[in-house]
Amino acid sequence: MVPIVTLEPGLRAEVDLTVTEDDTAIALGSGDVPVLGTPRVIALCEQATVAALAGSLDAGATSVGIRVQVDHLAPTAVGVVVTAEAVTEKVEGKRITFTVSVHDPRGLIAAGKVTRVIVDRDRFLEKLNS
Repeated sequence: MVPIVTLEPGLRAEVDLTVTEDDTAIALGSGDVPVLGTPRVIALCEQATVAALAGSLDAGATSVGIRVQVDHLAPTAVGVVVTAEAVTEKVEGKRITFTVSVHDPRGLIAAGKVTRVIVDRDRFLEKLNS
């Protein structure tokens, strides 16, 4: 059974991360500088979207990411705390589009959109075996 989505725009969440060596471009293989890597910025944005939906989905439902559009605008050093925010912008059936932004103490470091789709968890996982 496909979950029925009755979400509204405006759901929001924030998640924080203290940047470690494991979060750098060097560690993630996305560059050769010891700053917050773009793959980790994207993961943090997705984490914020999941947090925004927490408690709002039907039992047996989950969300999966299908599109990420993020501009990584400024570097962030190891040891600095960054905060990602996700706000639901649009709900179209099972498709939810979020506006995301990431800030550090100096200001905006990333901004963009993340789109997720609500799926039945069991049916989604069954696709692994087909």
